[in-house]
Amino acid sequence: MTNRMRRVNESVREVLSEAIVELKDPRIGFVTVTGVETSTDLRHAVVFVSVLGNEKKRELSMAGLDSALGVLQARIGRELRLKRTPQLTFQYDRSVEEGVRMSALIDELVPDHDKPTD
Repeated sequence: MTNRMRRVNESVREVLSEAIVELKDPRIGFVTVTGVETSTDLRHAVVFVSVLGNEKKRELSMAGLDSALGVLQARIGRELRLKRTPQLTFQYDRSVEEGVRMSALIDELVPDHDKPTD
């Protein structure tokens, strides 16, 4: 990936992170934009998000984000000077969930007497 594409991805991530917080849709819970992958022709962008809460909250938040696509794309178009405004696709990022699961598994393997005390 070129430096330019890294900057574009980071800029899109920043704009979306700010815009999602300002959305008024009650379905959207605590959503974090974990990454963005924009195609080199700037026509498409996959936005990776994590959602705090259970599966029901995740489904509601994803539905809310999908319904706000037009608003979010317009915000990107206004705030970033890009040749094209990418068409957004939201994808749930399981990496945070997997990290928590792995941490719990490691904690199970470490005996209590080996853990540092405060």
